[in-house]
Amino acid sequence: MKTTILVADDDPHIRELLRYYLTKEGYQLVAAQDGVTASRLLEQEQIHLAVVDVMMPGKNGWELCREIRENYDIPVILLTAKGEVRDKEKGFLAGTDDYLTKPFEPQELLYRIKALLRRYKMVSKQIIILHQTVIDRISHVVKVGEETIHLPLKEFELLSQLASFPDRTFTRAELLELIWGDDFEGDSRTIDVHIKRLREKFVGKTDDFTITTIRGLGYKLEVR
Repeated sequence: MKTTILVADDDPHIRELLRYYLTKEGYQLVAAQDGVTASRLLEQEQIHLAVVDVMMPGKNGWELCREIRENYDIPVILLTAKGEVRDKEKGFLAGTDDYLTKPFEPQELLYRIKALLRRYKMVSKQIIILHQTVIDRISHVVKVGEETIHLPLKEFELLSQLASFPDRTFTRAELLELIWGDDFEGDSRTIDVHIKRLREKFVGKTDDFTITTIRGLGYKLEVR
């Protein structure tokens, strides 16, 4: 799946310039001429990073940045003609991850985009998102929409392990070693019992994923 970048800027020349450079680098771009359109695109598309101009009609970049920070876990780069310290301070207080002043070199923006995506990818290993299902490996919480699903520790660790590698088949022996450790004295039926309980916990609550039995081998998690 391609990385999708939202560019929100009321200057059509900036939008076309970034379209050229970003698509050349293999990114998918969606563009908005104002903050209101950008908000709508965020709801409709799976956006991985946003490049946001500060001075836009309808909803300015600071407002859009605050909205993104409140509702989405994606990096934001504010793009603006303003270079004064107080404007940058306002941007960072709104929640931006980076700040680039116009005029700018497209190559510098690309470097910043790549750096932010790498940083967020490292962090996101702790937050696994399967559509509306969010698995937080730091707080050991699973949420489906607004509902919290309470899991015992081993069930949580088992789900996290499978969800970290969608479509990868894990043998029962691998899962026992990864979750229970080398010194566990039980057998592979322990895995089957925990998988059964995990499936029961999510029945009727979500179809974001399914845990599939691979006959003779083990299990894998498939994202729908």
